[in-house]
Amino acid sequence: MAEPGRSLHPSARGRGRTERRTLRLLWLLLWVGTAFQVTQGAGPELHACKESEYHYEYTACDSTGSRWRVAVPHTPGLCTSLPDPVKGTECSFSCKAGEFLDMKEQSCKPCAEGRYSLGTGIRFDEWDELPHGFATISTNMEIEDSTTESTENCTLSKWVPLGDYISSNTDECTATLMYAVNLKQSGTVNFEYYYPDSSIIFEFFVQNDQCQPSADDSRWMKTTEKGWEFHSVELNRGNNVLYWRTTAFSVWSKVSKPVLVRNIAITGVAYTSECFPCKPGTYADQQGSSFCKLCPVNTYSNKGETSCHQCDPDKYSDKGSSSCRERPACTDKDYFYTHTACDANGETQLMYKWAQPKICGEDLEGAVKLPASGVKTRCPPCNPGFFKTNSSTCEPCPYGSYSNGSDCSHCPAGTEPAVGFEYKWWNTLPTNMETTVLSGINFEYKGMTGWEVAGDHIYTAVGASDNDFMILTLVVPGFRPPQSVMADTENKEVARITFVFETICSVNCELYFMVGVNSRTNTPVETWKGSKGKQSYTYIIEENATMSFTWAFQRTTFHEIGRKYTNDVAKIYSINVTNVMDGVASYCRPCALEASEMGSSCTSCPAGYYIDRDSGTCHSCPPDTILKAHQPYGIQACTPCGPGTKSNKGKKMSVCTDNVTDLRIPEGESGFSKSITAYICQAVIIPPEVTGYKAGVSSQPVSLADRLIGVTTDMTLDGITSPAELFHPESLGIPDVIFFYSTCSDGTCDGCNFHFLWESVAACPLCSAADYHTIVSSCVAGIQKTTYVWREPKLCMGGISLPEQRVTICKTIDFWLKVGISAGTCTAILLTVLTCYFWKKNQKLEYKYSKLVMNATLKDCDLPAADSCAIMEGEDVEDDLIFTSKKSLFGKIKSFTSKRTPDGFDSVPLKTSSGGPDMDL
Repeated sequence: MAEPGRSLHPSARGRGRTERRTLRLLWLLLWVGTAFQVTQGAGPELHACKESEYHYEYTACDSTGSRWRVAVPHTPGLCTSLPDPVKGTECSFSCKAGEFLDMKEQSCKPCAEGRYSLGTGIRFDEWDELPHGFATISTNMEIEDSTTESTENCTLSKWVPLGDYISSNTDECTATLMYAVNLKQSGTVNFEYYYPDSSIIFEFFVQNDQCQPSADDSRWMKTTEKGWEFHSVELNRGNNVLYWRTTAFSVWSKVSKPVLVRNIAITGVAYTSECFPCKPGTYADQQGSSFCKLCPVNTYSNKGETSCHQCDPDKYSDKGSSSCRERPACTDKDYFYTHTACDANGETQLMYKWAQPKICGEDLEGAVKLPASGVKTRCPPCNPGFFKTNSSTCEPCPYGSYSNGSDCSHCPAGTEPAVGFEYKWWNTLPTNMETTVLSGINFEYKGMTGWEVAGDHIYTAVGASDNDFMILTLVVPGFRPPQSVMADTENKEVARITFVFETICSVNCELYFMVGVNSRTNTPVETWKGSKGKQSYTYIIEENATMSFTWAFQRTTFHEIGRKYTNDVAKIYSINVTNVMDGVASYCRPCALEASEMGSSCTSCPAGYYIDRDSGTCHSCPPDTILKAHQPYGIQACTPCGPGTKSNKGKKMSVCTDNVTDLRIPEGESGFSKSITAYICQAVIIPPEVTGYKAGVSSQPVSLADRLIGVTTDMTLDGITSPAELFHPESLGIPDVIFFYSTCSDGTCDGCNFHFLWESVAACPLCSAADYHTIVSSCVAGIQKTTYVWREPKLCMGGISLPEQRVTICKTIDFWLKVGISAGTCTAILLTVLTCYFWKKNQKLEYKYSKLVMNATLKDCDLPAADSCAIMEGEDVEDDLIFTSKKSLFGKIKSFTSKRTPDGFDSVPLKTSSGGPDMDL
């Protein structure tokens, strides 16, 4: 407790409490140990511990980064009087690589000979089983709501330890190798990897304490070109989770080659209190070694050796061996033959050589001797396009000339040299070719010759093991195609390579043909398994770039020691590459002569034109025919268009672009095309949800349709059949229109067909009047519109067009309402007049009727009363006039108005008593 009036700094006070608490805990442990010994009763008295009977350990670090060094007996209860605990080094203290921490003196000292250390790290270089701390999981790359079935299909897709390395999966599942480590200080992780196949996506990344992946361009690994490559990534202090992840994509149904990882080393883990002995087959000949060296060939070493021991003369060993093996007796499988280069006299010789490394013994019983060299023979001619110098060497002919392997000749007028490379004589390996051997066991390149020249062919030599890869590579700097080839978007052939080969095998041998662009990874484009008779293969080159062509032959995939199948060989008789930049010519071809300012200089025919062999001029192909190859000779090169198609000089191709960032390719790196021109293309896109990164990754677009063969409703065309089960059974009476294409993507014309459904109105019948209906709008402001629309669903295309909208004048409801009101009003007035008229008439009829009744009451003998000229009361003269007249009402009115006398008096018609004619008074 602090004295009154004084205060301690909070951090100092906390540190003091921690130290006191730690000391109390240590003394308590010692007291318990002493009490335990006392309670054992009368036993033998324990002696004081010797230095060999205990070792030092550090306690766990406290919150301030401090720790204590304590002595711990090897066997509890064996001795007593251990050294007292002392203050240890800081938790962040570490030693350099090649050093260890001497716990007695708490200082760094160098490792002794035969041992090594990483300083503050650990190394994993033995993979007989998955080391402690590592885990491997697998998932399906498809993102689904229910992934139960998908996960079950990937349960076997794991990283598999195989002795010196660990191997990835090769299927389309995503396999992840993980390792979690807590670093006391910043460090690194480094490892070696072998990544030969670009059809597998391989990534390595690190997640920190917040489970955030490191944003590093090194996340996406680059394929290896020269065997194993080294990779290193910096790590931060604290928790780090390391991920090695692979996902394969099957291309053309080929099995991908796995990714291999070995020698994983992590620094910054903690102190190293001891050095590790070198494993068998390695040694460390100096103090302070951070790694052990491999023993050379024909030597061996045990664990913790400072040097390697030489094998006995009757034994041999490979590089990095822990023991020696008995040498077998030499057989005819241990040597091979080759031809020497032409000497100054123009002669060559057949020679025999022992296969390297030589593991057989010539002096053993039953051993064969190396055959004697053959007699010298005359050298064959040079390859076409080359000429023989005075020193019997072969040199290329200058441009504009050609040769058949002897002397150079100039091309005649109207012709041009067909430049390229044609190799058919093999006394020496051409300068643009190289050969080596890739070990099939540890995948390291050896300084050996994989292919040997043999006069009229080149063949695979004998390797160190039957599962070695015999590598032959041809590098072409670029191509020189005619200009019209570059402008022809449909005919993509820039050049072609053709080679004649043969394989003779007794087991499961394989010959790979691979292509690389601009020094990139060689991608396998064709594989032949087992024995194949002498045959020719052609690969179409579609990009003008630096190309590398590689042939790799493996006798067997099994890891067997020794040579059993050296008689299994691959032979290449000839290699021919066309349109090579700076190439040579074996002949001159007629070139098309076009009218131009250049006069009679050789130029290329436009696309769709053939060359007349006699005149050397360009002629257009007839209508509805196409030119399949560039600049061929004769009209027979023009082939008819397929059904449903026609020739089109203004053709337009689709451009498929990779618009997803590919994080594996550094920005600005040349020679990487992200677009392709084709009828149909395909690209595989991996969404960010699968990669676990902020952006998606996509593969290069691949052309699936380079040329349109025809359009028809038939199921088969030009040997290609479209399965009926792909089409919807309910066709609504409309036949399916099938588009047939051809493709030679990545050099594969192996009959691999792609089927996909394309629903398009372009396949519907021509439109007619029955395919649309009429919609008449209401009358608005005296205007009415008539519109024509297609019937849905629309099952037609082309044909007649929809009629234009029609506008007519119409009478609205307001107009007819006004007309009706007017007519009604007029009718009401007329009815009112008629009503008044008939009412008046009815009154007069009643008067006449009354008068007639009165007259009817007179006696028959009485004479009628004389008419009086006076007007009686209640009588109206007009009544008589109206009712005695035979004229109509309007007629009487007319008469009334027209019979007025000139003196202004009206004339009154009088009727005689005898009913004679009227008389006007």
